[in-house]
Amino acid sequence: MRKMRMLFYWAGFLLVVAACQTAKTPQNTPYIEASELTIAQIHQAYKSGDYTSEQLVQAYLDRIKTVNPQIHALSFLNPKALATARALDAEYKKTKVLRPLHGIPIIVKDNINTKGMPTTAGSLALKDFIPEEDAFIIKKLTDAGAIVIAKSNMAEWAFSPRHSISSTYGETLNPYNTDYVPAGSSGGTGASVAANLGTVGLGTDTGNSIRGPSSHNALVGFRTTIGLVSRADIIPLYLRNDVVGPMCRTVEDAARVMEAMTGYDPNDPVTKYSEGKLPANYTQYLQKEGLKGARIGVLRELSEVNPDPEVKALFEKSIRDMEALGAVIVDPVNIPDFAELRKNQWCADFRADLETYLTTYVKNDTIKTLEDIMRIGSNSKLTDDRVAYMAKQSGRADNPEITCADPYTDQRRIAFRKAIEDEMDRLKLDAIIYPTWNNKPAKTSRFNEDYKGDNSQIIAPHTGQPAFTVPMGFTTGNLPAGVQFLGRMYAEPMLIKLMYSYEQGTKHRKPPMLAK
Repeated sequence: MRKMRMLFYWAGFLLVVAACQTAKTPQNTPYIEASELTIAQIHQAYKSGDYTSEQLVQAYLDRIKTVNPQIHALSFLNPKALATARALDAEYKKTKVLRPLHGIPIIVKDNINTKGMPTTAGSLALKDFIPEEDAFIIKKLTDAGAIVIAKSNMAEWAFSPRHSISSTYGETLNPYNTDYVPAGSSGGTGASVAANLGTVGLGTDTGNSIRGPSSHNALVGFRTTIGLVSRADIIPLYLRNDVVGPMCRTVEDAARVMEAMTGYDPNDPVTKYSEGKLPANYTQYLQKEGLKGARIGVLRELSEVNPDPEVKALFEKSIRDMEALGAVIVDPVNIPDFAELRKNQWCADFRADLETYLTTYVKNDTIKTLEDIMRIGSNSKLTDDRVAYMAKQSGRADNPEITCADPYTDQRRIAFRKAIEDEMDRLKLDAIIYPTWNNKPAKTSRFNEDYKGDNSQIIAPHTGQPAFTVPMGFTTGNLPAGVQFLGRMYAEPMLIKLMYSYEQGTKHRKPPMLAK
C-alpha cells in the first residue's frame, strides 16, 4: 500500500514539474522571501516596485518545486498562472490601480470548478474532467485580481475528516510534522498554505473540512453562514451542509478573500437569504481592541469531552488570554436540550447531489450515476466501501419522514439554531468558543484509531451558523491546535473583530520548518 501511495506522489509531482516547465520564466527575477507574505505586504511591494506579480508567482513556483514533494499537497499547477500575472502587471502599469486581490496567488481545492484545469475530487472517475467554466466564486475572485496558482489534493470525494488521501494524488502530509495528518478533506489546501506554497487558499466544509485542516496546520479557517457564499459549480458531498471558504495564515487575509466571494448567485438559491445582510466591507472589523468588553461563552459540553491534556491546557490559556485582552468570559454556557437537539441532523444526500453535478457539468454518458462511480472504483477500499454505503442511503437515518432541507426551512435545524441563539441572547454573548479539535492530529499510520476530538461536526454544519478557527498554539511534536468561535447567523463581522483581536494579542502563528 505504501509503495502504491509513493507512485501516486511521484506521478503527481511529475505533473507539477511538467506544468512548471511549460510556463515562461520571467527575466531578472529578484529574490523574494515567499514565507508568510500577506495580501497587504504584497500590494505594498507592487506599489513600491519591489517586485511584480509575475515575479511573485515565479517565486512560489520555485518554492513549490522543492517543498511540495515533501508534503504532497498540490496536485496540479496552473500553466497559465505566469501569463495571468503578466497581464495583471500590465494592467497595473497602465491604471496605477490595484484590484482588491490584484496579483494574489490562490490555491484552490480540487472539488471547485476551474476552467482548463482538472477538477477531480481526488477520484479516478473524474481524473480527466476539465470544466468548461470557472465556478461562480472563482470568477468573483479572479475578477478581484486573484491568480489561481494551483489545485490542492483532498480526501477523495471529500469523504474523510481524518486525512487527505485521494486516488489521483495519494496522501498529503502535515508540514509541521510529516508523521501526522493535516486532517481532511481540505488537507491539501491546509498543508500548502501553511507551507507558504501560495498566499491564500480555498477549502470546502461539509462538517469539518475547512476548520479541521486549518486547526491542524496553524491557519485561520472561515466556515461562513450558509447563504453568504455560493456553492454552485462545486463537487458536492451534502450540499445542504456544504460551504466554501478561505483558509489563510491571517484573519485579515481571510476577511479579504471572503469579502470578494460573497453575494447572490441565482445558481445557488440559498444565497438569496444573504441579500441586505452584507456590510460595505469586512476589513473595517479588523480591530485590535475587538475583545474589549466582548462577552465570550465557553461551551464545556464540547471542550470537556475526553480532551488531550495539552490541547486542554492551550484552550484554558486561550480563555485567560481573551480575558486579559478585555473580554468578559461566561463559563460555562449550557444550551437547553443540546444533547437531544444535536441528534439526527445528518441527511444522506450524496447520490442526488453528485448525480446532479455529473449531469450539469461532466456531461459524460458513461459517468452519470453513483453506480458508474462504483464501477470505476478507486485506489482505496475505504472509499469504495463509503461509495457503496452512500448508494443505499437517503434522507435521515432516524425519523426519515422529517424533511431534509436547508437551515432556513428544515425544522430540526431551525430548532437547534434557535436554542443556541436564544441562549446567546439571554446571556448577551457575542460568540461561543470551544477547541476546534479536543485532540492532537493523528499519525498517518493511525488516522482511524487516533481520530478523536473533532468538534466541528456538531453545530455549524446543521444550524447554518458561521464558525471560524484561529491558531491557539502548539503541542508536543510541533503539532498545531485551534480555538473555534461560533456566532449568530451572518455575524461574520463580529467574529472577525473578536478573532483579529485574539490573533494580534497572541501571535500563535508560525511557519513549519521544511527543507527549501
